[in-house]
Amino acid sequence: MKNYRQALFLSHGGGPLPLLQDATHDEMVQCLKNISATIEKPSAIIVVSAHWEESCSTITSGSNPPLIYDYYGFPDESYQITYPCPGQPLLARKIAKLFSEAGIQSSLDETRGFDHGLFVPLKLMYPEADIPCVQISLLKNLQPEEHVKVGQVLQKLNDSSLLVIGSGFSFHNLQAFFAPNTADTKVQNESFEAWLLETCGSLELGERERMNRLINWEAAPFARYCHPREEHLLPLHVCYGYIEAACTKSFELQILNKKSSMYLWQIES
Repeated sequence: MKNYRQALFLSHGGGPLPLLQDATHDEMVQCLKNISATIEKPSAIIVVSAHWEESCSTITSGSNPPLIYDYYGFPDESYQITYPCPGQPLLARKIAKLFSEAGIQSSLDETRGFDHGLFVPLKLMYPEADIPCVQISLLKNLQPEEHVKVGQVLQKLNDSSLLVIGSGFSFHNLQAFFAPNTADTKVQNESFEAWLLETCGSLELGERERMNRLINWEAAPFARYCHPREEHLLPLHVCYGYIEAACTKSFELQILNKKSSMYLWQIES
């Protein structure tokens, strides 16, 4: 029987805005709904969110994690959003065991809730909130190689019913989101996106080269304009480590008036 792995790197938009009918998120909302309608519904979802960093890989292990409204200055309804999906303590412990065996320092957290990097996109994709979820933190050191390794270790779960989601943003320059677009900023945004699309999707790249490009992402055109800090890109590295192949499908869209992208992997090996 073939081993089957499925992963999705998604651009999750600005805070709760995708759930508030914000027009600059219309393409994102539709994209996520289309993806969930075309892939097999997973038995559980592992989410690596840009909005959680710890000194070691930390894993939510509660049975019913609360929501963390980790955004500020939005309408009152933003803090009434619900997404009562269950946790999956058994899966969390399996992940921690695999990390330990691979020499990755990890910790289980029974009390931490799910941040908006999880509940905003999943409320769009799976509004029934009936799929158990586990969230894994980024590492505070923000080292690309270590996040690829996290994904590689998750391969050892060997469970074809899982979906691994990297919840970040292919473009994440907060100042640029609120500044007028110019010819120069458009070139910088689109040049990095072209590099990212090629890196994730080109079948002409070998996996050693693809991994090297991701690890050395700062060498990409206008990398630090698009990501002054890399926490919204690194969930992609976990997804790639989980699959270690070109993406099956890429999605190009506009979010907050910036060119953005998402990547889906459905790989048999």
